[in-house]
Amino acid sequence: MKFSVVIGAVYAGKDFIQSMREVKQLGFNAFEFWSWWDKDLSAIKVAKDAFHLQLSSIVTKFISLTDPAKRQEYVQGVRQTIDVAKMLGCSTIVSQVGQEIPAISREEQHRSIVEGLRACVPFLKESGITLVIEPLNTIVDHKGYYLDSAKEGFQIVEEVGSPYVKVLYDIYHMQIMEGNIISTITENIEKIGHFHVAGVPGRHEPYTGELYYINILKAIEETGFNGYVALEYFPIEDPSKGLTKFLNWVKWGGISTD
Repeated sequence: MKFSVVIGAVYAGKDFIQSMREVKQLGFNAFEFWSWWDKDLSAIKVAKDAFHLQLSSIVTKFISLTDPAKRQEYVQGVRQTIDVAKMLGCSTIVSQVGQEIPAISREEQHRSIVEGLRACVPFLKESGITLVIEPLNTIVDHKGYYLDSAKEGFQIVEEVGSPYVKVLYDIYHMQIMEGNIISTITENIEKIGHFHVAGVPGRHEPYTGELYYINILKAIEETGFNGYVALEYFPIEDPSKGLTKFLNWVKWGGISTD
């Protein structure tokens, strides 16, 4: 299984390049981060190559897909993110879909998301890059966000009808909203392009909380999924200690690591 570390979460407030170095030293071969437009991309590329790290995903600009008036701005943002992804050797772009617009029906907003994503498909296909949309929880962390259901996320992916648009299945968010984690994953794995993990509740280390991630990771592994499972949590312990404990824990549980 290919694990990745989300720098902005696990190493929040710490030096970015030094965090990359530590991720590699601890035994991980991939990292990811959120916004690229406020980063020194040249320095990240130099460090990435020097440390022999893969970049598992970056986030496209936070432009609403629920609002059709912003569609061209969204598509342009995706095209810019594709250029950055190509420069950094990254094959996955993460996208949120935007806040729910109370004055517009959910059916219209759903349709706007589908049409906006379809407009991006030619550019994604040309680059060989996959865009993953992310359902989030609206109970604890993201009140007012439109897409709070993996079920609707999968429906959107089906309607877009391209292998270059899939779902980022964030297990933390979907445990809060829906539960049924293993069955949802195994029944929809072809529509999932990326995973995020964190403990529930609290969004801390995956070995904390109510989810037994060993069984979840085994279920993912058994599907033959070959993408990344990224650790996106806010640590209670020192990051190096927590990441080391996580790797040892999953190896103890019989999970292979890259």
